[in-house]
Amino acid sequence: MAENNIKRRDFLKLLVFGSAVTGGLRLVRLTSASETGGSSPYRWGMVIDQDKCTGCGYCTLACRAHNDVPPDISWNRVLEAGKVGDRQVYLPRPCMHCEEAPCVDACMVRASYHRADGIVMMDYDKCIGCRYCEVACPYGARAFNWESFTDPNPAVPEWGQPEVPRRPRGVVEKCSFCYQRIDRGLKLGLQPGVDDDATPACVVACPMGARKFGDLNDPEAEVSILLRNHSYMQLREDLGTFPRVFYLPPSEEGIS
Repeated sequence: MAENNIKRRDFLKLLVFGSAVTGGLRLVRLTSASETGGSSPYRWGMVIDQDKCTGCGYCTLACRAHNDVPPDISWNRVLEAGKVGDRQVYLPRPCMHCEEAPCVDACMVRASYHRADGIVMMDYDKCIGCRYCEVACPYGARAFNWESFTDPNPAVPEWGQPEVPRRPRGVVEKCSFCYQRIDRGLKLGLQPGVDDDATPACVVACPMGARKFGDLNDPEAEVSILLRNHSYMQLREDLGTFPRVFYLPPSEEGIS
């Protein structure tokens, strides 16, 4: 076990945004109501199992369809992250929805903000296109909309139907944890992370079940159980951003 952990850490050091793996459960910082402009019983998070990710890109395509993202922009990227043994490992990278989000701090017009449940949102009517948030984000999770997207979306209808309006030219856009699906689902009595219609599109589309989503405040949610029972990492946790996307690192044994 010790030898495997060392090899795993050595592998993760090769990741551009990686961080060392530590064993056991770690405390995840809670965000106060004052920091998010309100209170919420929910604290949404995502767990990505790198052992299960095959790099198929279904998550990217589903995201583009449901959020009407142009084909030259990816809210959900899947990066090659080296190999463990002979096996290629991938690093899916949505927005981290950081509890201490540099993008929120950098936005001079408060177009980037936290919802009460912790989701980092964009107010596209307020965005002035300065791109400070894009520069501030240490994860490369934001993209500037250089042109108006007027063409048909090639990901539609095969990967889903648009659920939110297209963003205008001249704003920065990014993953929103499919807030529209969460909010609609909750109104219908559905449970995000359990019911597909209330769960982010990327999670639903993954054929390997590599992504899990749910309420970190709920100890019985699958995301909470995974974090309680597995070693995990957060990208660039040394920066103190407290990401809400957690990774179960790859093992030499492969898919568990």
